[in-house]
Amino acid sequence: MSELPYRPCVGVALCNADGLLFAGERIDTPGAWQMPQGGIDAGEQPLQAALREMEEEISVPASAVRNLAKTADWITYDLPDDLVGKVWGGRYRGQRQLWFLFRLQAPDGAVNLATRHPEFRTWRWMTPADMLTAIVPFKRQVYAAVLDEFAPHLPAAAAP
Repeated sequence: MSELPYRPCVGVALCNADGLLFAGERIDTPGAWQMPQGGIDAGEQPLQAALREMEEEISVPASAVRNLAKTADWITYDLPDDLVGKVWGGRYRGQRQLWFLFRLQAPDGAVNLATRHPEFRTWRWMTPADMLTAIVPFKRQVYAAVLDEFAPHLPAAAAP
């Protein structure tokens, strides 16, 4: 596994005006909540990828958000042993991600999970603390680092 590379990826932390974060429950893993994320296409810049993933996964266009922050560096995580070889064609050991924090500038109705390739069965706004409890354990450290870095951009009531 250690010889496999990390998949270049972006993550999207979408907050509302109260600093609560979008969390979607995965269709393929009931009970597993996460924020939108996905791979960076060839020739694509990370910000472009984040905006594309957000629109593909939850239908929110770039025009409906304000870009608040980006992680200072890439954050990596390894897949659990039982998932290596099963996801991404077995080509990667995990992901290296740049995360972006966007604030939704539109009503909640802008979020629509009925996309071309749905990933989420339902969604809700969560506090950062609730997000850390709901996320799958192997991503918890990544989410903790991301939310800690973004805390200065969230209202004090929502910060972890």
